[in-house]
Amino acid sequence: MQQIRDAILSGDRSPETYAALPVPDSYRGATVHKDETAMFEGLATRDKDPRKSLHIDEVPVPELAPGEALVAVMASAINYNTVWTSIFEPLPTFGFLERYGRTSKFAKRHDLPYHVVGSDLSGIVLRTGPGVTKWKPGTEVVAHCLSVELEDADGHNDTMMDPQQRIWGFETNFGGLAELAIVKANQLMPKASHLTWEEAASPGLVNSTAYRQLISRNGAAMKLGDRVLIWGASGGLGSYATQMALAGGATPVCVVSSPDKADICRAMGAELVIDRNAEGYRFWNEDGTAQDPKEWQRLGKKIRELTGGHDVDIVFEHPGRETFGASVYVARKGGTIVTCASTSGFMHEYDNRYLWMNLKRIISSHFANYRESWEANELIGRGLIHPTLSKTYALEDVGQAALDVHRNAHQGKVGVLTLAPEPGLGVSDPEKRASFETAINRFRDA
Repeated sequence: MQQIRDAILSGDRSPETYAALPVPDSYRGATVHKDETAMFEGLATRDKDPRKSLHIDEVPVPELAPGEALVAVMASAINYNTVWTSIFEPLPTFGFLERYGRTSKFAKRHDLPYHVVGSDLSGIVLRTGPGVTKWKPGTEVVAHCLSVELEDADGHNDTMMDPQQRIWGFETNFGGLAELAIVKANQLMPKASHLTWEEAASPGLVNSTAYRQLISRNGAAMKLGDRVLIWGASGGLGSYATQMALAGGATPVCVVSSPDKADICRAMGAELVIDRNAEGYRFWNEDGTAQDPKEWQRLGKKIRELTGGHDVDIVFEHPGRETFGASVYVARKGGTIVTCASTSGFMHEYDNRYLWMNLKRIISSHFANYRESWEANELIGRGLIHPTLSKTYALEDVGQAALDVHRNAHQGKVGVLTLAPEPGLGVSDPEKRASFETAINRFRDA
């Protein structure tokens, strides 16, 4: 592995150099183990500790299938799906791997007693499988996390509709929290030349998810002038939605949970911010069995105070159960609630009168197709959207990194160095970086 790291750090990107590098027999990766899926039984979700379930193991390098690429991973990041995997909620991911493994000989590689996790990466292509023509060894890349077979007609208009659509590193093995990763070639995208490895790795999943959810015609199709309520606006997903709203001429109304997170939103350029803890909203009673519509009304009143009397056109929903009733209520008549994730619970409850009688729409959104991911990545490359990376851990500390996200003790994204020996490496266009330095530093410092 040291030869690979040395070649990358040398700056040489010639295909011949990388094609000649020996591929090791094994690599280190962050894993969960099949025989430990019951380890948290009886514990409340908040008490489940990823530090106990995430391991750093030496695992074999799998055979490369047609249409795939082997990537030397310099950095990765933590997403909430890694938290779910690590606490075995809503169910262990080994069921995904078993079902995938039954579909083909190459898919069988994924059905293992361990799961190498992670749905983000930045790195260098080392090898490509048969049939790959666009990507060459030595190319600097990032990866989006849609793994799709594209054998079904349903997937050819929108690959997210493909019956064989899976989230790489969550519903497949060989993910990005590792020194090497296996991805399909149609997951690869160019790495932004002005970013470090850890900065480039951090936007992938959340940036693409926010793009489809908020901008794409498959989501809310936000337009110039829209008012957008964004829950968790300083977090890994919400921070990208906030930037997109600002870049697209909309007005974000940012909901956060602390003064520090409010400051992050203001540093991004948002002016309308609600600290939900300072306001003391209690949408549910203490035992979580009933919601209080008066609290929805109080939130709506606060929004109108900030916007000069207007309700929001779009609600960017991802907390789920805790906030969904309020989200349906506060959207304007004819407005849109666009939802993904449900990090506070999947069973949503809302008063349908406020939806049906006011002609509102609920739109579901899940990750993004390749075109949407490519367009979202181009926004990063053009400096219209910037990474919101708050902290970077070593691979050995991936459990702590996941715990930070699990307990919402993070701002923006949490990065993980894999082959990169230290933060700050990987910038190949310093002039371009200098042109965006003020904005990059503002987001990083926030």
